[in-house]
Amino acid sequence: MSLFSDIPQEVLDSRPHGAKDFDFLQGRWMIHHKRLTERLVGCQTWDEFSTPAAHQLILGGLGNIDHCRTESGDFFEGVSLRLFDKSSDIWRIYWMDTNGAILFPPVAGIFDGPIGRFRGHDQHKDIPVLAEFCWDKTNPETPTWQQAFSADNGSTWEVNWYMHFSRVAG
Repeated sequence: MSLFSDIPQEVLDSRPHGAKDFDFLQGRWMIHHKRLTERLVGCQTWDEFSTPAAHQLILGGLGNIDHCRTESGDFFEGVSLRLFDKSSDIWRIYWMDTNGAILFPPVAGIFDGPIGRFRGHDQHKDIPVLAEFCWDKTNPETPTWQQAFSADNGSTWEVNWYMHFSRVAG
């Protein structure tokens, strides 16, 4: 995998402003996950675990990819693919993991200042849901992410996954 610095600076500088929204995420991280054990049933039990992660730009900075994997306990691996659509100035975020080895439907959206909201249609156990990813890069050295589902077309939301990022030196 190439590193952020491998893309010529003139290419990075020529990107539309919105295409730079995820540049803060470049590099290596330790992620603390807090994930509901069951979703959309009123569950209050959370699994907590940590994963190392690596993030890099692709497509001249118009996309990026990250990868995380557990180092102990039950094996879990996940990958995000983010693509910036220059024609609409929105991001589409795709997720895949070892729970099913499928590419989930994308969520789409933008950043408004340090907060990014991305929504899309999905299913959870055959229940149609709206999925929302919320990124907060207020402090780009310790960004956060959360996922929420709505089974009632956005009237109510259940946050079911939090990630707290800490940058790894080097």
